[in-house]
Amino acid sequence: MQTFLGATELDDELIKQLPKEVLLRVFSYLDVVSLCRCAQVCKYWNVLALDGSSWQKINLFDFQRDIEGPVIENISQRCRGFLKSLSLRGCQSVGDQSVRTLANHCHNIEHLDLSDCKKITDISTQSISRYCSKLTAINLHSCSNITDNSLKYLSDGCPNLMEINVSWCHLISENGVEALARGCVKLRKFSSKGCKQINDNAIMCLAKYCPDLMVLNLHSCETITDSSIRQLAANCHKLQKLCVSKCADLTDLTLLSLSQHNQLLNTLEVSGCRNFTDIGFQALGRNCKYLERMDLEECSQITDLTLAHLATGCPSLEKLTLSHCELITDDGIRHLTTGSCAAEILSVLELDNCPLITDRTLEHLVSCHNLQRIELFDCQLITRTAIRKLKNHLPNIKVHAYFAPGTPPAVTSGHRPRYCRCCEIL
Repeated sequence: MQTFLGATELDDELIKQLPKEVLLRVFSYLDVVSLCRCAQVCKYWNVLALDGSSWQKINLFDFQRDIEGPVIENISQRCRGFLKSLSLRGCQSVGDQSVRTLANHCHNIEHLDLSDCKKITDISTQSISRYCSKLTAINLHSCSNITDNSLKYLSDGCPNLMEINVSWCHLISENGVEALARGCVKLRKFSSKGCKQINDNAIMCLAKYCPDLMVLNLHSCETITDSSIRQLAANCHKLQKLCVSKCADLTDLTLLSLSQHNQLLNTLEVSGCRNFTDIGFQALGRNCKYLERMDLEECSQITDLTLAHLATGCPSLEKLTLSHCELITDDGIRHLTTGSCAAEILSVLELDNCPLITDRTLEHLVSCHNLQRIELFDCQLITRTAIRKLKNHLPNIKVHAYFAPGTPPAVTSGHRPRYCRCCEIL
């Protein structure tokens, strides 16, 4: 006779005889759904599956539409000090009262994801600051009601904080960032994408008080200039990932500083930084040997020389975006494919809107055996025939391209076409 999970009655009896400690250890590896299913097997399993020690890490993203405040409060009271990691990403019904209950009961929480929880305000972070001193990572992405006060609360009550994301929190300014930097000197990751009030003073505070910073995302912080990034580069030698896309005032001075001080850099996103030239990227290629991912979209002044420098100096380059770099030609791609990264490392190459790229580029890319994806939208000189040849050599590659509809055939009737009104006037 088959019973739970296809086991025989004998197997079922053996499972029931397992020591409580063994079952709790097994349950500790299960996700929320599996634990709830186990809780329905029998009364004994119900007690163990719902024991707080089995709920140390909870991700409710898959249930975001169904999660109401009372559910979070119930989980908080059940898990108490056992809960270490909780993701409420996208749970838009969750408000301050639920987070307050969570903080009041789960003092040992270390990772908290509240991204897209639109209802929470500074009241939530005040409660977290008061009760959750062990917090090391918090995600407040798109929590639009969060202000500088939240960063001040976290600075006062969460000295162990190492990661914070306040992207698209439009009310955050330099005042909040300064308070955070002064109180959370262990900070490793800071993301403020889309926070247009973040300025040079904010970045200088991070550079001054958080020397161990490794990841920084300043996408669309439009007022950032070379002065703050140069200070950041000089003070934060452990920096590995930097995004300054859409920071249009930056110049080659930023790249020269990064190349001089941040040799551990492995990810650089500078999309829309139109003032960067081959000079800056030559310096990066010379000194930053660990670069793996680079987004140079709309760096419209760079030429084939940049690719030559990257090919010789960046042997680990895995993903490269060159979309809208309109001066790049087939010769630049040839340089890239002869570099040490090309044959076995390069896996993604984006060339959208590079008007000088032709079929010759695809011929060069045949030698890139690990190439998995290439973007060719609006590369007007690329043909379907060349793409087919590339796929013959690299059968697993994904090619994303767009070909404009062909020109309609000319009218062949014997009637002379009528002049338009403009022609008649002329």
